[in-house]
Amino acid sequence: MTSTASIQSILDPISKDMQLVDSSIRRALSSEVPLISAIGSYIVGAGGKRLRPALLLLVARAHGYGGEHLHDLAAVVEMIHTATLLHDDVVDESELRRGRQTSNAAYGNAASVLSGDFLYSRSFQMMVAAGNLRILRILADATNVIAEGEVLQLMNMHDPELTVEQYMRVIHDKTATLFEAAARIGAVLAGCDADAEQRAAGYGRAVGMAFQLIDDALDYNGDAGQMGKNIGDDLREGKPTLPLIVAMQRGDAAQRELIVQAIRDGNTEQLPRILEIVADCAALDEVYAQAHGQLQQARGLAEAMPAGAYRRALIELCDYSLQRNA
Repeated sequence: MTSTASIQSILDPISKDMQLVDSSIRRALSSEVPLISAIGSYIVGAGGKRLRPALLLLVARAHGYGGEHLHDLAAVVEMIHTATLLHDDVVDESELRRGRQTSNAAYGNAASVLSGDFLYSRSFQMMVAAGNLRILRILADATNVIAEGEVLQLMNMHDPELTVEQYMRVIHDKTATLFEAAARIGAVLAGCDADAEQRAAGYGRAVGMAFQLIDDALDYNGDAGQMGKNIGDDLREGKPTLPLIVAMQRGDAAQRELIVQAIRDGNTEQLPRILEIVADCAALDEVYAQAHGQLQQARGLAEAMPAGAYRRALIELCDYSLQRNA
């Protein structure tokens, strides 16, 4: 997989759609409560790749759909994602996201949590307005699984004995689930048959798994300026992600004990040494190999979709995902 395309050029076929999605989000976040409107504007202004609504749009467009509710439902997907980020940042005590203060750092924990609740409730209002019970069920189920994934991750904090299988369950639930739901909704809107719907869902799930795997790798080899967050945040929060799990499996007894203690304590004092261990054990090679496998699967599923600019964007997104640095 090789690509030098930017995310903006890849998503060019849906650039107008994405503008309409942003407009829908802004309308949805308007409120008579000034603080909600302020936080909503702050969130939208933070930008982001908007990959989840992009998947919905690309899949729907690839299968010929251009009807009503397209942009509102894509907005719903992004709003659900944003609500999870608001809650995550409070739980993780994060202070930096996308290169600027998190909402909880800017407005406080209480306001962020309650604004996240507002996003969830407004999302469900918009789903009901769309009048499609199947889509409502898909997103309700997805939201429930995401919540379970977040609780699982919380339970796994500071646990150096976490297995690869348990880690994969967490990233499936908390990240890949919404990617999968977004792509599936695109197919449902387009009236796809069961096989095409499953291909779309499988594509979204695989891209979501790869996205989180690479995110976790970047926490140990990324550039803080490009990522807009601090290197080693996962370790500070006591998250035993795949780079550390592999390093503990491959390292010697002293290396393993150093990582074990860092995870248990959430201590980044030894981060430079841990970065060396991760590199010496080629742990990141394994993480990228796992991501590559997921993206190869996604690419195969995209290639079975109707030909055209939207399918090409879905394929190029696989190449971009493996090579991104933020």
